[in-house]
Amino acid sequence: MVKIIFTKMSGAGNDFVVIDKQQNPNLTIDEGFVKQICNRRNGVGADGLITIDNSIEHNFVMNYYNADGSTGSLCANGARCAIRFASFAGMLDNNRADFISNGVEFKGEVTSESEVRFYLKSPKKIKYHFKVKANGKFLNAHYADTGSPHVIIDINENEGLLYSLDELPVEKLGKEVRYLPEFAPDGTNVNFVDVKKGALHIRTYERGVEAETLACGTGSVAAALICYVNHKLSVPIEIIPKSNEKLFVNFDVENSKVKNLSLTGPAKVVFTGEIKI
Repeated sequence: MVKIIFTKMSGAGNDFVVIDKQQNPNLTIDEGFVKQICNRRNGVGADGLITIDNSIEHNFVMNYYNADGSTGSLCANGARCAIRFASFAGMLDNNRADFISNGVEFKGEVTSESEVRFYLKSPKKIKYHFKVKANGKFLNAHYADTGSPHVIIDINENEGLLYSLDELPVEKLGKEVRYLPEFAPDGTNVNFVDVKKGALHIRTYERGVEAETLACGTGSVAAALICYVNHKLSVPIEIIPKSNEKLFVNFDVENSKVKNLSLTGPAKVVFTGEIKI
């Protein structure tokens, strides 16, 4: 049995267990460990696990694991929480972060006592207006890869859904789309959106969590990029996830290319503790 010192954090409702490797030098992480510590009944409970390690060339190294133990995707709200954690730990210079996540260099900054900004890479792929099948219907959809793959389904374009965004059975529909063969082998995240009064309301089914989460950072960014074009939204784009903790997506467009892409919003420590596993 190993004693783990951890910090529970929330990025706009997207919650994470954060472990500082320097505080836990004998830590060994495998799929079973991640599943256990993220379990909401028999562990700490979280959408994912984040480890923070020292770095010679950067402020820190972040590794992210989904609640099911899978790795490899970018987690933007997790990155914002990692930046906040590094700030508390004295790892940053002038509240600015230069760090590695999954082998890729990223930047971010603490902008206030409550908010953190994370800079994403330009989207790898964007696709507009194609059909996906869910609930026995063909739905109009869009796609953007913002470090993680995301399908965006706008309820304004799909009258056949017969639901408001609040009433939508996100887990049922999201699970169907997540496993469609056209997104094999790794599947996709699924976002349902509604634009009202210039703000983008969003609910997300996250792969790796295999459930709806209260917020999703890369999903918010993907939906913002799609709705910027389809709804002619002004930047920064206000995002209202299920948690109602607002996020903001900002970017520039030069020669039809997205640049200076960022996600800003709340990131906080919920509690710290120890657990024996």
